[in-house]
Amino acid sequence: MMFEERIRSGIPGDGRCLFRSVVHGDCLRSGKPSPSEADERELADELRAKVTDELIKRRADTEWFVEGDFDTYVMQMRLPHSWGGEPELLMSSHVLQVPIAVHMLDKKTNSLKVIAEYGQEYGKENPVRVLYHGYGHYDILKNQFGNLQLKRKNRW
Repeated sequence: MMFEERIRSGIPGDGRCLFRSVVHGDCLRSGKPSPSEADERELADELRAKVTDELIKRRADTEWFVEGDFDTYVMQMRLPHSWGGEPELLMSSHVLQVPIAVHMLDKKTNSLKVIAEYGQEYGKENPVRVLYHGYGHYDILKNQFGNLQLKRKNRW
């Protein structure tokens, strides 16, 4: 097994990666087994629908940080291949009522750094942890503990 496979899972880059990563991480966080590919996809699509509903419900608070026209954005976000980002991570934390921590590899220190946190009003312990690659793709960290150190340099 390659080293990086021990800390991350191969979430498909199908436009659902953010939602797949969050639902997969929520399963790991709550002690449930990892979902099958089909279950992960279904759960991701369910989360997407709830997240877009939450964006609408919180429109007064969220409209300002959505790029472009809000109604067009929400309509596009309902499509299964639309990429999610910060607004969807924030709304995911509200829908699931869990904290979410986004990590990124710091190549200088060869460690994972938390680059964003959402939903801290739901607690700060045991967040769902996702890995952002910096080019529009999210993965789930299999090891859901913080301060992970990579033992060697890897190119992802």
